[in-house]
Amino acid sequence: MIERELDITTPEGEMKTFIYHPTHEGPHPVVLYLMDAPSIRPALHEMASRLATAGYYVMLPFLFYRGSEFREFGTSDEDMHSRQELMGTVNPTNILSDAEAMLAVAADDPAAADGKIGAVGFCMSGGLAISLARAWPDRVAAVASIHGAWLVRDGDDSPHLGLDKVAAEVYLGWCADDPTAPVAEYDTMRAALDTAGVTYTVDWFDDAVHGYAPPHSARYDRRASELHWERVHSMFRRHLGSA
Repeated sequence: MIERELDITTPEGEMKTFIYHPTHEGPHPVVLYLMDAPSIRPALHEMASRLATAGYYVMLPFLFYRGSEFREFGTSDEDMHSRQELMGTVNPTNILSDAEAMLAVAADDPAAADGKIGAVGFCMSGGLAISLARAWPDRVAAVASIHGAWLVRDGDDSPHLGLDKVAAEVYLGWCADDPTAPVAEYDTMRAALDTAGVTYTVDWFDDAVHGYAPPHSARYDRRASELHWERVHSMFRRHLGSA
């Protein structure tokens, strides 16, 4: 496994990005692996590496770069307040320039395949993954929103709008008890996907809670997390042509 980090230049600054891909048998399909609100930490490195071992070129960017130098965040009141402010610096519009910068780097790397890509988002990034599919229907083939937050929001760039442009398959992992994604928004999102004719799958969890996917946390739910891995691997095999 190749693991490296680099600073990618975007229109708004330098975005630290971690890249994972197998040592052999490339080039590998590109997957944009978008961090959750707790930011990049050992659990996300572990998950990105796990996905890469299946034959993907995984890019994990530090999306808070507009307002912070790269750092790991703790659970202190100060860190929680900082993260809350930084979440506001990332939205369904400016994620597009971030992704363009990452894909430009991938285009110059012989380990990365040219062609269809995938995206996975957690928490605040679930909607960002869907926004990429909406913006680039010819490039984005499969996206997953894992306990995605604020998928229905004010503004013309809300992830639930304009889904008729989406050609990708979409997977949603949704928790019944999730204040960032209440049942009313679940109904709104499903109605929007149905109306747009998007191919999608939803797993609804009555027992898991928001944040169930990353390991090593109090919210981790092994059953729900492993199901998300099954869904993502299956969807990516169908659309990206890797292992």
